[in-house]
Amino acid sequence: MAKSRTTSTKTIDVADSYAVRLMQHLVVPTFVIDPRRRVVIWNRACERLTGVAASEVIGTAKHWQAFYETRRPCLADLVALDRPEQLPEFYSEYAARGHNGLGFSAENWCVMPKLGSQLYLAIDAGPIHDEAGNLIAVVETLRDLTDQKRAEMALKELATKDGLTGLSNRRAFDQMLMSEWARAQRTQKPLALLFVDVDHFKLFNDRHGHQSGDECLRAVAAAVSRHAIRPLDLAGRYGGEEFALILPDMDCDSACAVAEEIRCAVMALQIAHGAMGAGDHVTLSVGVASQIPTGADGGPDRLLRAADEALYVAKRLGRNRVICAERVLAEFAALGREAAQVPAPVSRKTA
Repeated sequence: MAKSRTTSTKTIDVADSYAVRLMQHLVVPTFVIDPRRRVVIWNRACERLTGVAASEVIGTAKHWQAFYETRRPCLADLVALDRPEQLPEFYSEYAARGHNGLGFSAENWCVMPKLGSQLYLAIDAGPIHDEAGNLIAVVETLRDLTDQKRAEMALKELATKDGLTGLSNRRAFDQMLMSEWARAQRTQKPLALLFVDVDHFKLFNDRHGHQSGDECLRAVAAAVSRHAIRPLDLAGRYGGEEFALILPDMDCDSACAVAEEIRCAVMALQIAHGAMGAGDHVTLSVGVASQIPTGADGGPDRLLRAADEALYVAKRLGRNRVICAERVLAEFAALGREAAQVPAPVSRKTA
């Protein structure tokens, strides 16, 4: 009987030794921590992926230093602690495969301090229990998805960016406007919208050619985008020679100040125009509207119409100016106009 137990023990030892050697030679980057979250295995593929030698981390809880600059748990740590509720705090993409036993999956950008470059890693971590159900180790495996993630990001950017100017395209603008409109409804803060149009652009193209027209649009786009400085601001090409700027949490007066800065910035570029009926240099007309959404507003249509009408009025009043939707009638009165009703902006693209 004693001989049988000895044989059984030797078989287990051999199996354990074989498992460790196998893990060391796996092509998949892998490390193992014990219940106290100290590293017991750091395989060669993990050394190659992270630039961190096994001798630097074995027996320590410093495995986080291979991936991040400041201390934070790795996925294996969250498995060891059984804390699925902390996944969203540390990972952009994640999944708990089951409570207390099946482990977690996640994806994340990692800093990789030893490499000096970021990697986007897909991470799987699962627990190992003994026959009594006690945790004896957690295994974490890693896959480098950096190339795929960058390709995905590039495709996404192509789908949302205007090819000529680099600004957000109409599709991305519409999506952002809906998102910010919904947020403004929740917070009851104003949402401002600017429509920016290059004055006499058709005449510019006719006089200077389409290549110069493209260069003009890129220059105007740069001036517009420089004023989308806050994280939620969005500058987009709305179509043709028209641009739009979404300015969350901004009232009409503040938005008009931004619009005036953009108008002056383009004038300062002194892009030669000179076509008959236009001035010496390229100018802009800007329509501004700001609104706090009410429960009756199903979408941003009223805001869009207000900014559109303000732009139309700016052109009717002589171009090269900023008009706020809230002060349309006052602008007409100040210039001695009798019109109290603003015509529908059907033909402003040819104005």
